[in-house]
Amino acid sequence: MVASILPAPSLSRFKFLLLRSFIPCLRKPSLTSHLANRSLTSPSLKPCTTVATRSVSSFSSRDDLVMLGIETSCDDTAAAVVRSDGQILSQVISSQADLLVKYGGVAPKMAEEAHALAIDGVVQQALDNAKLTEENLSAVAVTIGPGLSLCLRVGVQKARRIAGKFRLPIVGVHHMEAHALVARLVNKKVQFPFLALLISGGHNLLILAHSLGHYVQLGTTIDDAIGEAYDKTARWLGLDMRRGGGPALEELALEGDPTSVKFSVPMRQHKDCNFSYAGLKTQVRLAIESQNLPTENVPISSASSDDRRSRADLAASFQRVAVLHLEERCQRAMEWALKIEPSIKYLVVSGGVASNSFVRARLNDVAGRNGLELVCPPPRLCTDNGVMIAWTGIEHYLMGRFDPPPPPNEPENFQYDLRPRWPLGEEYSEGRSVARSVKRARVHPSLTSIIQGSLTQQ
Repeated sequence: MVASILPAPSLSRFKFLLLRSFIPCLRKPSLTSHLANRSLTSPSLKPCTTVATRSVSSFSSRDDLVMLGIETSCDDTAAAVVRSDGQILSQVISSQADLLVKYGGVAPKMAEEAHALAIDGVVQQALDNAKLTEENLSAVAVTIGPGLSLCLRVGVQKARRIAGKFRLPIVGVHHMEAHALVARLVNKKVQFPFLALLISGGHNLLILAHSLGHYVQLGTTIDDAIGEAYDKTARWLGLDMRRGGGPALEELALEGDPTSVKFSVPMRQHKDCNFSYAGLKTQVRLAIESQNLPTENVPISSASSDDRRSRADLAASFQRVAVLHLEERCQRAMEWALKIEPSIKYLVVSGGVASNSFVRARLNDVAGRNGLELVCPPPRLCTDNGVMIAWTGIEHYLMGRFDPPPPPNEPENFQYDLRPRWPLGEEYSEGRSVARSVKRARVHPSLTSIIQGSLTQQ
């Protein structure tokens, strides 16, 4: 048996309508019952499609939808409760920072075990902080990809258990879409279409968001993402990784001269919007070796003043070039995006690296020069969190894109619908990368192709 969350599973029209008809009988009247009452006008479900009913604006007066969001795609166990009026009722995150330091990065099996130990407590604390129980929820949203399969499984299993026991609809969420859409929660001015740069430890992604579920990929990373480059450089420089490599390196860079080490800006010969940080990492490593800095064996806290200054210069020089690469790619992406959608007004920057003040300042300049307004979620909503999952679940739920409640007791051998490699949108023709073409094996069809495909079939 395979559990599909988004898009909806293959059910007959009659079975689906019958199932939904029981939902309002089991809980207080909510938007779910409102949807069920008008289900005779909804299109029938088809394999690998989503339900698309009315637009979000049709439900703009509804503010009583309460969504639990669960996120376990990588190294943070997170849950949050959010209302459809934008009120964040609770947010809880259990970090795996100690494991990251111990293993020098994410160890999937160790991360899975940490998620399994934390998930029940994190979800319960999120409910307690919101002063709610599962019976007060309207639905459950959970990340199903992209991410690490072992980690995704923990969150999906927990979400389905809650949804099955309390007869709640469930929404499968694309992790990167959630990073983009959380900007619409914190800034109600952000309307479609908009341009988004999503930057984290595992992802560099430039997308043009036409509408909910319709994205064009302008650029992505062909090897390492910027967050991974920050973390690796911070580790090589002997920084305290318990705070996170990015914040530690940004702080040290304030003490250094950003022009002291001459690093080359990646991919200037490629006239696209794709990213590459593997070469810059190599440049940093060679610079450390050429200066004979005992960085990994001597933590920054024990470094001499001269040694610390050399490390600070390296940190500042790395950061300047790493962010300059972002600036150049964003400049080209804005030109492309404005050609496709002249009405865009916003550049949304989200993901863990978007917490970096230097990154924000530089991208704000680029956006301003192109007549766009930069919108960044607050740092607590840039890193992986349950709020962004709950909010994205709300946006799709209000469009009628959700699955009916799963069975209360699923067998041990149940195969969950997990999408470790799941593109958000279709590639823009000018942004296709030959270098990435060999990495297409076992990639799930993009969220955009699934949703837009289902709309054309209705």
